[in-house]
Amino acid sequence: MSAVAINAIPAQTVELLDRLTTGIAVLDGETCFVHANPAFVELTGVARLRGCPLAALGSTAATFSALIERVRSNDAALSLRGFGIDTRDPPLRVDVAVSPWASGGCLLELHPVPLEQTNPPRLSESLRGLAHEVKNPLAGLRGAAQLLKRRVAEPDLQRLADLIIAEADRLGALTDRLLHPGGKPHLSAVNLHEVSERVRALIAAEAAPTVKLVRDYDPSLPSLRGDGDRLQQLLLNLMRNAVQAAATSVVVRTRAEHAIVIDGQPVRLALRLDVIDDGAGVPDAMRDTLFLPLVSGRVEGTGLGLALAQEIAREHAGQLSYRSRPGHTTFTLLLPLEHAHG
Repeated sequence: MSAVAINAIPAQTVELLDRLTTGIAVLDGETCFVHANPAFVELTGVARLRGCPLAALGSTAATFSALIERVRSNDAALSLRGFGIDTRDPPLRVDVAVSPWASGGCLLELHPVPLEQTNPPRLSESLRGLAHEVKNPLAGLRGAAQLLKRRVAEPDLQRLADLIIAEADRLGALTDRLLHPGGKPHLSAVNLHEVSERVRALIAAEAAPTVKLVRDYDPSLPSLRGDGDRLQQLLLNLMRNAVQAAATSVVVRTRAEHAIVIDGQPVRLALRLDVIDDGAGVPDAMRDTLFLPLVSGRVEGTGLGLALAQEIAREHAGQLSYRSRPGHTTFTLLLPLEHAHG
């Protein structure tokens, strides 16, 4: 980077930035540090950043780089909440904001998250009230579906009524989880193929008729001990993402895996579930941040679906990963069969 670029910030601006308690860094068009104020140095634990590339922040740089690429592509600010900075000891959680700067550069802001916010907050009374309000119409919906099932004779309509009843029960369980956070998962013997068939029925009801849903099951797979509702939510998020990526074909494949490593732990036997689609694929700018909360490649997206899927996989001592290119994306869930739940 040239000396002109390094000194491009007016002295008055530098003085103002250095007084802020918010961590602020300015990067040029080549993603090198033009300036980092003392608060930024304190939050990252990395000194002498001026003139250095973003890679000076170590593993943290990959996430920041992906955000910066999206900011440049969209010419709009982006933020990321609760990101862990691991270049300092002890690690620190911060809210990150990236916004455009002059001459193709960007402004990188770090806002430390107060200690009391690093643990999951208790559900507010207003949200508890909302959960109660959701439960009431769910009960009515379930009752109406039961009446409908008794009054129709066509098997297809009865199956749709059963689907409504099952989904109402699942949403009721999720509402209970909101009302009573911290409870233990509901563990039972789970057949992945039964979970897949329930999700497949839901996606078939939502997706366009042109979307082909394909089964590729290993019928010899045993059941595992887990939370069926949570695993259903995981698979539902993956298949919905595939449909929203303009896929015309979504394949659910199950296999057994022997003698593998999951999250650094050797596993003798695991169940593998792949969701394969022919959609647009994962954008390059999102590859390093795909499983982070509040990061989405769609304007209307919440950025929570894949973060939740990853969380559910970890609850089962499993692992969720992906590989993608345009026209072929595979999300792979590995679940150890011998996991002892606490």
